[in-house]
Amino acid sequence: MGRIKPRAFEEAFLAWVQAGLPSLAGEHVALDGKTLRGSRNNGEAVHLMNAFATQAHWVLAQQAVSEKSNEITAIPSLLEALELEGAIVTIDAMGCQKEIAKKIVEKKADYVLALKENPPQLHEDVQLWLDTELAQKRLTWFETIEKEHGRIETRRYALSVQIDWLEQKRQWMGLQAVGVVESVREIGDKATTERRHYLCSIEDVQQFAQTVRNHWSIENQQHWVLDVQFGEDANRSRKDHSPENLALIRRTALNLLRQAEDSKRSLRRRKLVALLNDDYRSRALFGSGVMWRDCPELPRHLS
Repeated sequence: MGRIKPRAFEEAFLAWVQAGLPSLAGEHVALDGKTLRGSRNNGEAVHLMNAFATQAHWVLAQQAVSEKSNEITAIPSLLEALELEGAIVTIDAMGCQKEIAKKIVEKKADYVLALKENPPQLHEDVQLWLDTELAQKRLTWFETIEKEHGRIETRRYALSVQIDWLEQKRQWMGLQAVGVVESVREIGDKATTERRHYLCSIEDVQQFAQTVRNHWSIENQQHWVLDVQFGEDANRSRKDHSPENLALIRRTALNLLRQAEDSKRSLRRRKLVALLNDDYRSRALFGSGVMWRDCPELPRHLS
């Protein structure tokens, strides 16, 4: 694995993904970084930029960078590799750059970019404008409430398309609106509140709310699963290109198992079936998945 050129491997993976998911129109593509902690060598670990289709639950692409601070240089090449026409792209504050917004629009896609202190003046202007609009009730919240595991999470979303006043608007290609998300988490008697701001090329507040909420599925449905189900952080491969190449193998396996016909079963059980049943494994690799009931030779406790 260490001798395979990562770029060639990534291109083969990308071609396979495009064959299985030929169009991203209407899809939400989340970009986020993940460090392979077990690959740490002389104080440095391999860091990967990943693209994830949140609705199709497909890992679309990955690119290795030397460290987290280099994500900005990896994002444009990752965007260039994807056919993004008709998709919505979300990136955290690291990717809130004019050139990245331009690249997304040139790919005929939309964007929702998290805005923080960088650039500071733009963030301050957007925050002040949205706070004023909400205080004057010229802007209203779109609210969702979730209750689970003993906590209550209330999320409020607001989107302003009245941004002709914004001096920097012309510098951001495709910019149509600025948005804010207020998250209130209540656990027992304690409550915490957080506000985040965004630059958007979309104008519908409900679409904005769904897109922001779904962005974190790259953490829950990809990064977390890779660590828990595939032991990615625990993997100690360090030699040559082994860390990033093995990471791509794990993402390939994740895509294959998620397309299995028995998708109502847990990923853990699908992994066990693939381990124990040659027919299931072959169909997962080369064709449509086989139903759980078609595997009579499985041990009773697995069914």
